[in-house]
Amino acid sequence: MTKTELVNAIAEKSGLAKSDAEKALKAFVDTVTQALQNDDKVAMVGFGTFSVGERAARTGKNPQTGAEIQIAAAKVPKFKAGKALKDALN
Repeated sequence: MTKTELVNAIAEKSGLAKSDAEKALKAFVDTVTQALQNDDKVAMVGFGTFSVGERAARTGKNPQTGAEIQIAAAKVPKFKAGKALKDALN
């Protein structure tokens, strides 16, 4: 599903205009992004939890040359699905 298809589905299910659904989706994404930048968790009961994970620095290899390279530590977004979402899929 693309962003456009998601906006259309939100508009259809909620009765909002497509422009309002797009604004709501953008506000959701911006709010979650801001919370994760502040190292907060965003928990939506039944759906899941967005959080920030740490990836340690490590040594990798350049696939073209085989030379070893250092990969810096990084923060990565994580999502853990909630029970209701898992149950809906099974």
